[in-house]
Amino acid sequence: MKKYYSPLLNIGLTILLFAAAGAPGQNEITIRPELTVLGSTKPIPVSLEGFSGDVADVLKFDLYVQGFSFVTPDAAQYQISGSSAGSVQGRVVDRFAKSTILSRSYTGAALRRQAHAFADDIVQVITRKNGIAQTKIAFKAQSSTGNGEIYVADFDGYNPQSITHDDTIVAAPAWVPGRLAIYYTSYKRGNPDIFYHNLSTGQRRVVAGYSGLNTSAAVSPDGSKVAMILSKSGSPNVWVCNADGMDLKRLTTSSEDSSPCWSPDGQWICFATKIADRRVLAKVPAGGGAMQRIPTPGAPNPTEPDWSPDGKWIAFTSQTGEFDICVVPTGGGDPTELVAGEDPSWSPNSRTLIFTRRTGSRYMLSVLDVFTKQVKDIARISGSDSQPAWAR
Repeated sequence: MKKYYSPLLNIGLTILLFAAAGAPGQNEITIRPELTVLGSTKPIPVSLEGFSGDVADVLKFDLYVQGFSFVTPDAAQYQISGSSAGSVQGRVVDRFAKSTILSRSYTGAALRRQAHAFADDIVQVITRKNGIAQTKIAFKAQSSTGNGEIYVADFDGYNPQSITHDDTIVAAPAWVPGRLAIYYTSYKRGNPDIFYHNLSTGQRRVVAGYSGLNTSAAVSPDGSKVAMILSKSGSPNVWVCNADGMDLKRLTTSSEDSSPCWSPDGQWICFATKIADRRVLAKVPAGGGAMQRIPTPGAPNPTEPDWSPDGKWIAFTSQTGEFDICVVPTGGGDPTELVAGEDPSWSPNSRTLIFTRRTGSRYMLSVLDVFTKQVKDIARISGSDSQPAWAR
């Protein structure tokens, strides 16, 4: 019987983190198409039997936003069965190969977390890719009458914990890769400053508190550098510094830059800027050098780029009359429009996006499977939830 234990981390209120699932079963899968087409791939047909309550809900949510669809057992390629009485017992049968590819029991955590672990194992054994069910997100939550706070939650919106308690304007949370730490912008001191916040200890410090705008921190893949938008020299431009705020260097001198993000190899910083009064995407070497434009024909006014961890894609927001989530190859090209929304952030496995969706005068967070366009809203924390960042 496989057990899962979660470390307790003090961030004012406790965040419960759940260990990643183990290795997949031993049997090989004989039928599995390669997924390559954005927005038009058919979902993987599976059946689900024997589960109820939260466990059934978790499995349906986790698998749906990773490209699975639910059908009857005789129409399924993979038959998922088991029970959730006290603990999760799960089994996956490849109906075409007539073999059991996963059989596992889960204990040592709440049922929801056991279900997340089972979902990750299902994704791993069928797609040979890591699942996202046990990952975390950070975001801004704002009530209808007050200021916002930075929150951390499970990727589906459950188990939310408020990281800040400042009752002031906050924005743009960004994770430190592989660590329980984030950067964000806060008006706690009366100016938009960038803070570093250690979630394990609750300690935080100002990293950029210059006169004017300090925002949109983005941490390099190795955690050693931070790109950000500063207006300390006049216009908002891309700057980079060490993780502690030292060795600050200006990378751009254009008139209006925003939303930097890093390439997964740490060599480039992508951002939105204006050229000839038109909003475009561009990139600049992380060590300094000439800016290069990233063409997005047919997707005007691109903003809020995010580079996929596998290095293949850049997701961004395109604004015409409304806001739309688009994806383009990292070298530029014809974008794929996926769904109405803004503020996209890639999952660690480069398959799913979390983004902000307008609902009337409020915002909420949704997750999107990029290949099938399957979308689910996550649990709402407050009046408006926005600016999500996926931990990697």
